[in-house]
Amino acid sequence: MRNCPIALSIAGSDSSGGAGIQADIKTFSALGCCAMTAVTALTAQNTKGVQAVFPVPAAFIGRQISAVLGDIGADAVKIGMLGGAAAAETVAAALRKHKAKNIVLDPVMFSKNGVRLLAAGAENVLLGKLVPMSAVFTPNIPEAQVLLGEKITSASDMELAAIKLARYGARAVVVKGGHLGGSKSPDCAYLGRLKKTYWFDSTRIRAKNTHGTGCVFSAAIAAYLAKGCAIPEAVRRAKTHLAAALRQGVKYGGCCGSLF
Repeated sequence: MRNCPIALSIAGSDSSGGAGIQADIKTFSALGCCAMTAVTALTAQNTKGVQAVFPVPAAFIGRQISAVLGDIGADAVKIGMLGGAAAAETVAAALRKHKAKNIVLDPVMFSKNGVRLLAAGAENVLLGKLVPMSAVFTPNIPEAQVLLGEKITSASDMELAAIKLARYGARAVVVKGGHLGGSKSPDCAYLGRLKKTYWFDSTRIRAKNTHGTGCVFSAAIAAYLAKGCAIPEAVRRAKTHLAAALRQGVKYGGCCGSLF
């Protein structure tokens, strides 16, 4: 029998299928991992954006996590949309209880159309309890700006932001540079224990069907960690996977299509 690495996604459900739990399952499967899920919220959304969010009660999120980790275990965990402080607290407690490893934390603070997906009160829980147990923390520039209260307008700003966020305890912080603009798409990874910076640079792909890019990237990192890659290699491979997905994005609906 083939040994299948197991990855757990803790995230919201995307009714359009392009992001969230659905994107994570597709990514895990494409990269040879068995996918498990704990749903944190139901969303009513399509290619034009998020119209409504129905949070799953925090206690039930914890039940889902304990059900799968208590029986099956996981080689890696990807955390996406959490919604509020209670959910974040519950997720942190459940992962600590089951000694989860290779945690990839994508803060998912805003949707593409600007809907707030992480309550302001949850930011302290995120930084104080989830970031310290994470192998990789993957904020984009707008998210890093909110968390630090600082503007990020250059590559040097990205590196400084990664260093500052690493002080919260994640083994690595990857500040994603897609919002920086220009012909290149740089991602800055800082490994706090080694005090070492890695840059993952690529030519920007001018794609319109970009729904779910952040979910796919963080899920791919988790998948490669589950398969035994070191963090820099997992990030490098995840960026390559994302680039391939962007090149074959699917146009459907009235606005921004997805990567699958």
